[in-house]
Amino acid sequence: MTADAKKRLTPRRYGSDFLVDILQQYGIPYAAFNPGASFRGIHDSLINYLGNDKPEFLECMHEEISVAIAHGYARASGKPMVAILHNVVGLQHATMAIYNAWCDRIPIILLGGTGPMSYTKRRPGSDWVHTALVQGNLVRDFVKWDDQPADLESTPESFARAYQSAMTQPCGPVYICYDAEIQEKEYAEFPPLPDPGKFLPPAPPAASQQTLQRVAQALLDAEHPVIVTDRLGRSAIAFDALVKLAELLNTPVLDQGNRHNFPTQHPMALGDITGEVLGAADYILALDAVDLYGALHTVNRLTRETQPMYRPGTRIAHVTLDGYMVRSWSHDFRRLQETDDAIAADTSGFVPELLQYCTELLKTRPGAAQKVQQRGEKWHGRSAQLRANWQAQAEAERGQTPIALSTLAATVWDVIKDEPWLLTNGIANGWVKRLWNISRPDQYMGKYSGGGLGYGMGASLGAALAYPDRLCVNLQGDGDFLFTPTALWTAAHHKIPLLTIMVNNRSYYNSEEHNAKIAAHRARPVENAPQGTRIENPDVDFATMARSMSVFAEGPITRSEDLEPALRRALGAVKNGRQPALVDVITQNR
Repeated sequence: MTADAKKRLTPRRYGSDFLVDILQQYGIPYAAFNPGASFRGIHDSLINYLGNDKPEFLECMHEEISVAIAHGYARASGKPMVAILHNVVGLQHATMAIYNAWCDRIPIILLGGTGPMSYTKRRPGSDWVHTALVQGNLVRDFVKWDDQPADLESTPESFARAYQSAMTQPCGPVYICYDAEIQEKEYAEFPPLPDPGKFLPPAPPAASQQTLQRVAQALLDAEHPVIVTDRLGRSAIAFDALVKLAELLNTPVLDQGNRHNFPTQHPMALGDITGEVLGAADYILALDAVDLYGALHTVNRLTRETQPMYRPGTRIAHVTLDGYMVRSWSHDFRRLQETDDAIAADTSGFVPELLQYCTELLKTRPGAAQKVQQRGEKWHGRSAQLRANWQAQAEAERGQTPIALSTLAATVWDVIKDEPWLLTNGIANGWVKRLWNISRPDQYMGKYSGGGLGYGMGASLGAALAYPDRLCVNLQGDGDFLFTPTALWTAAHHKIPLLTIMVNNRSYYNSEEHNAKIAAHRARPVENAPQGTRIENPDVDFATMARSMSVFAEGPITRSEDLEPALRRALGAVKNGRQPALVDVITQNR
């Protein structure tokens, strides 16, 4: 039965019916939630009023998973979906995932329920301890906007502003809280639905012609220009233009990886020798660099002292809109880097226009072609040398126990390379970028910025929802997974095909490394570094855990020769059975 038919069978209409009408009006595809009484009206309306169709609900065991799914969906598709959170308690569970989305500048529509705000309508007990004044205070420092409309008549404008704010560059999560009384009250007449076409986000700021000419001139004047980029890959147009710009000028590109910004096998992809490239630079153009200071400096992880990798006098320009999202509470804005040219513009328009200016300007420079050619010969040769070294190292590490990360990356690549694949999470300590040919921005989602554990599984499921016809591959860390393991249940329950490969070093190894460094510095026993960080005694049986939730699973795989057959069987389950699969692989730490 269609949703329209269901509406005709429901003569009595409630506030929550109108709220889900708004979601459908905006084309929201999914609503992920862990059920809660504060939004029971919305829950009922999704199922019995809309018939669980646009949006379709996704049942999750934890709010952190709900938000991470929305995070992954929006990161992959560029469009928001909804995560619904149960009043104060659900919102508190979700805060880490919301912060991850904030740091990544990802548009998510977060909906909550509360109250009733009227004292006279609250049940004794839970209605009181699950109500706040106002709930948005809890997340206001890391959402773009929050609201708690006082009546149903305010909800169309409230949602329109939320959607517009979330999708305006720089994007980010927004939160709207709906009073339970508004949801559950019966209405004889609804307000008019908003027209999404009348509330589109504004066009982002663009650079002036003078600015574009100035940057183009600087690139052509430089002997050794370098491009540093991080979030440019959210735009396929900018990605393609950057490739052409790098080829036009033979300019090295240092991809910081928050998004996939540049083809991994391109000879100008030289991030593994960042110090060498920056040490030769006389002009640095940064494009959407999340942490430009960090990209241009080395840091002693023990003393926290930093040193620039570029020479004194090197000119630096930065094109970004991140200055519009600086807040006081979270210092996700990072350390302020000195620049010679700060440009507030959207790189999705800036880079294609810059390419045009550089192309025309190059024609007027008779001697420039020779300089570009010589620069190309230098970096092409260096790139070929790097790739030969990586291949040799990967070959030398085959057969090691535990399985080397280079072996893992190479074997997974051999299994998936002829499929229409998307890497949703993980790069095996850089070996994926060294050995895989990631040539398009829609083949790798990039790393996340917030650093909160629990991101990988949920975000990968969101990406799989956005790309149902692609083989979505999740290189999942074991420690991160243990924060949100029930995401496997959601995957199995909703039949979301996802290939998860557990990169299992049985450790929170980042902390183990820190423990070793601090112990050595203090002349204390380094051999105690694993205490409090190892995930063993007992070892987690991830395959059994996955099978308990009806996920196809194999492992633990401890020998290199067993890895490819196990991956191919899991691939068959994902492709032919349209089900999630997990392969647990015991790996080296780095």
